Amino acid sequence: MADACTDRLQALLNHFPVRARMFHSGALCGITDFSAPGEGGQIHLLRRGTMEVIHPGRATLQVSVPSLLLYPRPVPRRFVTDAESGADLACAELHFDGGAANPVVAALPDVICLPLESIDGAGQVLTLLFDEAFGENCGRHALIDRLFEVVLIQVLRHLMETGQIGGGMLAGLSHPRLRKAMVAMHEQPGREWSLEALADFAGMSRSVLAGTFRNVVGCTPGTYLQGWRVKLAQQALRQGRQLKMIAIEVGYGSEAALSRAFKSHCGMTPREWRQTRGDD
Repeated sequence: MADACTDRLQALLNHFPVRARMFHSGALCGITDFSAPGEGGQIHLLRRGTMEVIHPGRATLQVSVPSLLLYPRPVPRRFVTDAESGADLACAELHFDGGAANPVVAALPDVICLPLESIDGAGQVLTLLFDEAFGENCGRHALIDRLFEVVLIQVLRHLMETGQIGGGMLAGLSHPRLRKAMVAMHEQPGREWSLEALADFAGMSRSVLAGTFRNVVGCTPGTYLQGWRVKLAQQALRQGRQLKMIAIEVGYGSEAALSRAFKSHCGMTPREWRQTRGDD
């Protein structure tokens, strides 16, 4: 059996890319509310200063060192900085293809706060990002947007390599054996996967794979594969693709089989789902 790709993020980011757009660089002084932060996510990089971050119903975050704040989805919040000295931040909006259904978004907690120095390998990228964000070079916005995207990838890599996600997809991708089976499913969704084949990729017995997968990811391998295929089908429907071709590509032999799996997973048929989005 040929080895599957071992890159845990490649298929995710190929199918569900993320785009960043910087919307602020400079000082924030006093109180800044993000009560309606839009539909996507946001990322904030604190270069200098200290800051209180207040979320309704949550403990206040005290940020006293250069840090990253990642919000994969909209979360109301208030940044409180010194009214005179303030704090220097570079901030970007994040657009995840698929919105809330994007598997990366779904796998992340509402708020992630990391000291910048803890993100392995990000030092040079952050230095360049801050130099551009607080400078006046031509083409800076286009460059900064790409650098924010690089930082996000480095954060995802950091979260997986340090095992900081307690369950779900990223926890599975953090596991030294489960990740091999998950990457295989991500890379080859159209393959007729058996539990035995997945266990071979993971180097585990079928029973150990099934139990470990459920404990770490929170569902069976079969349920996870169905969810991944449905997410790919939704992405293809957004692109206006024909259902018949989608069904073949994601591992179902017919439109009817895909429709049954689709409805089992999200409670509606592909046609109904597309109509709720106004795509017809």
